[in-house]
Amino acid sequence: MVGPVGSVDRVILGGPFESAGQADEIADVDDDHDEIVPRIPKDGSWVAPTDVERELLEHLRGENIPAYLRLIAAVGGYQPVPLARTHRSPARRLPLTTELPDGRTVTRLYTQDVLPRPHPHVVYEYVTLRSLADVLGSEVDVLAINPETPCELYLPVDDAERARWRRAHDACFAPDFTNHRLITRHGGTEDTDLLHGLACGAHLCFTNGDAWNTLDWHGSGYSAEVQRLDQWWGVQHRQDWVELQNRLLHCDVSTSDWDFVLSLRNFLADSDGPRVDPQRWRERVDTTIRGNIAAHIPGADTEPGESPDVDALSATLRDLVGKILRYEARFRADELLPPDGYVRTVAAWDLGRASKMARWGRGARYASAQEMYCALELTAREARSRYESWQEFSAGYVLGRCLHFDEEAFGDWYTEVLLSHRVLLTERDSPWLTVPFR
Repeated sequence: MVGPVGSVDRVILGGPFESAGQADEIADVDDDHDEIVPRIPKDGSWVAPTDVERELLEHLRGENIPAYLRLIAAVGGYQPVPLARTHRSPARRLPLTTELPDGRTVTRLYTQDVLPRPHPHVVYEYVTLRSLADVLGSEVDVLAINPETPCELYLPVDDAERARWRRAHDACFAPDFTNHRLITRHGGTEDTDLLHGLACGAHLCFTNGDAWNTLDWHGSGYSAEVQRLDQWWGVQHRQDWVELQNRLLHCDVSTSDWDFVLSLRNFLADSDGPRVDPQRWRERVDTTIRGNIAAHIPGADTEPGESPDVDALSATLRDLVGKILRYEARFRADELLPPDGYVRTVAAWDLGRASKMARWGRGARYASAQEMYCALELTAREARSRYESWQEFSAGYVLGRCLHFDEEAFGDWYTEVLLSHRVLLTERDSPWLTVPFR
């Protein structure tokens, strides 16, 4: 091991590079700051943000460096890289380095929840211990893991050490290490509206193993966040993110037909009570859709048998009634809904994703901090306007996820979110037990 790396006053940026092409996408706001690396209190008040850092600290105190490395190998880490000098491939990045007084060069690696707030010109890229072993060459002398924290470790970068990193990675790397866990970060935001907006994304945080209460979002690393938005959402530019975020906040990404059908049952339930007759519900769906088409398209053939397209649309929406009823029956059996409970709206499916989209956009540098805050506050406001409790919100989210992905298989798309529902309603540190819905 080697001594501390010191300050980052002398940062080495030199060398040829290939631009990631994202610099022009940064939100044009006053979002600059000087927290390129984490600021660690010098008065001894630092507290490990999550279990990962607590375990690292325990291994250090027990002088169990192999166990320390095994944990780093399992979870990986994050390197600071100038935005203009990053790349999807770790081998083509030029991470920030620090020069020690004796001339040695240090590169830094941090665990996820030690990271500072996102910077407009320096990003953090996820990297495995094996990748570091493969890409760090003779130009780097020291690897500093969580430097200046109580769980810091400094390792020489030489052939023997790189071989040890590769062995640890091959034995321990676990890309899903934190998945399906409730993680609450020590020192997260205390703002009530922001916490509520963050808590709306708790299903996804639990599934992906992300701390639910952090605004300092780096996700899976800058390049992975950009790739996530492109691959799953078709978001390639800042304007794409803005439009999608607004659509999610207005609950019109994937829930409109579902909520149309549910709204008709809500209308009938006001007069008939919660046990609405399914056939009466289907008939109301049929007459309403035909009436809406006639009102908006003068001269349209809307009587049964006159238009194959109208008949097909009506049949699809009437079939949706049966699908919803079958899901709700399973929900009651699994105590996701009370015995007489039903789902009034699936708006939570879009709002839960809006909560995470605000953070994903921040991680990809499509959103400013202020835009992320605003989106989270709007998410909270919309959730409160549509639901009465976290349990009701969760049921709406689960139904939306199932209608989107599950196809009545009751497979992983259902069982995984059912697990998150149960944990979030019972575990002590859950946002749904610590953040009032109202």
